[in-house]
Amino acid sequence: MRLAVAAMLVLLALVAASCSINAGAEKGPAHLLVTRDFGERRVLSATEDPIESGETAMRLLQRFGKGTVATRYGGRFVNGVKGIASTTGGGRRRDWFYYVNGIEADVGAAAKKVEGGDRVWWDYHDWTSVMRVPAVVGSFPEPFLHGSEGKRYPIRIDCGQEDSNDCGDVSDKLEAAGIAPSTSAIGAPAGKEVVRVVVGKWSEVREDAASKQIEDGPDKSGVFARFGPAGGGAYELDLLDSQTRTVRSLGAGSGLVAATRFEDQAPTWVVAGTDSAGLARAVTMLDARTLASRFALAIDGGAPIPLPVAEQR
Repeated sequence: MRLAVAAMLVLLALVAASCSINAGAEKGPAHLLVTRDFGERRVLSATEDPIESGETAMRLLQRFGKGTVATRYGGRFVNGVKGIASTTGGGRRRDWFYYVNGIEADVGAAAKKVEGGDRVWWDYHDWTSVMRVPAVVGSFPEPFLHGSEGKRYPIRIDCGQEDSNDCGDVSDKLEAAGIAPSTSAIGAPAGKEVVRVVVGKWSEVREDAASKQIEDGPDKSGVFARFGPAGGGAYELDLLDSQTRTVRSLGAGSGLVAATRFEDQAPTWVVAGTDSAGLARAVTMLDARTLASRFALAIDGGAPIPLPVAEQR
């Protein structure tokens, strides 16, 4: 009897693990995007279908870069594409960084395998003030569809108490992209392998530990924007340039769509507003066309504002 019970517990554990994250490579194309200045300017784009056997992020770039890719450290890291080379000077540092399905890579490109459906994005930018941007929104609908390294994550919307309509709109947008999210309340426990979309007014969203990092600035969150108090219980949204300087402050009716990571958890997306009007505007930006090749986006009633904001000369 004890052996049978033990075997059943092991089986249940395996089932639970398979429910939390689905493994297995999927056939399909791989998409390559190369940009500079935080996605502001496109350098090249390509689709590989079918994927070459043993494909890596480095080989994919070299194949479509057609002899223009310069590497270092034994070919493991990129320091030049199409004549755009890593530079250090005048107190500034600019290098190439890459993301797979919107998640900053944690290994050299030569060791990063590419799976079916993956979106590999290289960007050349200034990292003088902010060393890491752990997650970006510009590869939507990733990482919701294909996750990371061939493993799909469970998707959950964490909703503010008074924002059920906006959460419903976010759910509809995800479902339209082929994503099936569950829904919970902000503050509900989450495992490390759950991709969450935290939706609400900042007064509630800031109660989430991952989202609250945005208040601490881009050195902590990787997001070039910062919510802060505006007096009388209201909030404002400061928009920053790549050197973390505040370029513009948005008040009532402003919103943000951004992604970050907390410790070793899967990415957390933040769809938030200074108030109800700002949240509704943020929700409107949650589509592939609007988010394409953007690290994050803010809005205040006009056109979406890419982040970081371009430096003022």
